[in-house]
Amino acid sequence: MNRDSLLTQLGWLGAALALALVLTVLVTLPSGAPPLKTIYVLFNGGVGSLSKLGRVLAGWVPLTLCAVGLLVPFTARLWNIGVEGQVIMGAIFCTAALRPFDGGGALEIALAMGAAMLGGALWALLAGVLRVFGRVHEIFSGLGLNFVALGVTLWLIFGPWKRPGVASMSGTEPLDVSLWLPRLGTLSVSWVGLALAVAAIVAIAVLLNRSGWGLKLRAVGENPKAATLFALGPRRRLLQSFAICGALAGLAGATQVLGVYHRLLPAISSNYGYTALLVGMMASFRLSLVPFICLFFAVLNVGSIQLPLQLGLDSSLSGVIQGIMVLSLFIIQGLRLWLKRRQEAD
Repeated sequence: MNRDSLLTQLGWLGAALALALVLTVLVTLPSGAPPLKTIYVLFNGGVGSLSKLGRVLAGWVPLTLCAVGLLVPFTARLWNIGVEGQVIMGAIFCTAALRPFDGGGALEIALAMGAAMLGGALWALLAGVLRVFGRVHEIFSGLGLNFVALGVTLWLIFGPWKRPGVASMSGTEPLDVSLWLPRLGTLSVSWVGLALAVAAIVAIAVLLNRSGWGLKLRAVGENPKAATLFALGPRRRLLQSFAICGALAGLAGATQVLGVYHRLLPAISSNYGYTALLVGMMASFRLSLVPFICLFFAVLNVGSIQLPLQLGLDSSLSGVIQGIMVLSLFIIQGLRLWLKRRQEAD
């Protein structure tokens, strides 16, 4: 990318951020909260101290794992909406793998992570099989499987895995401390989780951009019929893309269980699957932007806790601001495309 092109990209990004700021002001006005102070409280609540930064990184890990994984099926022009359910199923498999152990160490934790990746991959393959062999669109099957995964979680928490003498939304019995992921110093984030997220970014970059498999997957996404004629195995590659994405989503679920909550909760996914879809769209599914946008969203999620404390606002306002950011980007991209077509027509 040359200097002029880079400046153009930055200019359009600046326009999107300016539009997002204007829309945020319009949204916060009815609540009576000062818009600029609201934005300040959001970001200061996420990066205002070292402990808050630790919570931001703890949210960045599963969000990045999901968002990076989504790039694989998208390369094949598939929308894996079921990534939310795959996070949940990974958490379920992780918990199931650890139930026979009262304690443990690195081996048991590695076993649980492997089980989580298997659970997420199998759940994703269900949507893949329906798409490839049943011609059921992955959006519909994915949404359905998300609700099924949540239902299974609730059944386990209030049924077979309920805490002794009580079944509540507080989740299953906590894991032994020896089965927790080790933290990074005094921060609430695990260095193991950070390493896994960084490794996933590197692995997906190599897989999609530096391997023959990634090139063939891109060809399948561009023209499935031609891929069939050239014996590229489009069905097999579509299923593989689902499985890889599901495995990373399942790993995200494992980091939630082992590194954050240390138990299975009804809200174990923290909606990271759905948020990852927003990240992908905002990044236009470019890997280089995904980690930074994930960090931005993680800051908003952590900072939203301060909204009711300092301004008396509902913490869900951060989700509204996230949506505004994505909407602003789409509006600017649409305007940019419209202007380009007009120039070409002239």
